[in-house]
Amino acid sequence: MVYQLVIFDNDGVLVDSEPLSNTILAAYLTEVGHPTTYEDSLRDFMGGAVHRIHDLVQERSGQRLPDDFDRILHERIFEAFARELQPVPGVTEVLGELSAYGVPYCVASSSSHERIRVGHRSAGLDEWFEEEWIFSADDVARGKPAPDLFLHAADMMGVDPAQCVVIEDSPLGVEAARAAGMDVFGFTSMVPASRLTGATACFGEMKELSALLGLGT
Repeated sequence: MVYQLVIFDNDGVLVDSEPLSNTILAAYLTEVGHPTTYEDSLRDFMGGAVHRIHDLVQERSGQRLPDDFDRILHERIFEAFARELQPVPGVTEVLGELSAYGVPYCVASSSSHERIRVGHRSAGLDEWFEEEWIFSADDVARGKPAPDLFLHAADMMGVDPAQCVVIEDSPLGVEAARAAGMDVFGFTSMVPASRLTGATACFGEMKELSALLGLGT
């Protein structure tokens, strides 16, 4: 199938931020009295919006996180991004091919607009994304695993959802893409294919994506 729009998740797909952000999140939750390992953070929060952290903590403990939790978490993550963030290996080559073949693409992320842009600047990806190609969970009422964000991106880009494919690396994201009626290619760099149930196909290295998208064929 020739897709009319490629929708990228951001964290872990465009920028290699999941190890950094989940290490910081696990440590901060532990610091404020909710012991969390790195593996716990990946399992429970990867691919979700920040409100998911608050919801799960309150559901499990009956306690609310501090009022300044989001601010401090993002300060720590942004500091780490500035020092260490890199693009996912091979993703700039894929973006270059999409541009060369005239295939529209965008990003639809559970992260805030600010975090997406800070990450892109830190990793040197800002040149690849126009402002109107960036969509955040901030833009919709319900984040992943609801389909709202992907449907919003397709609508704003003027493409029928059935003509879109999503590139995702989290179970929540795959679920959201399927609920939106879109094909989804699961990137298995952080999560095994067995957890990306419902993905149209899975791939382990970004250099494999061009063939899945049919670029050059």
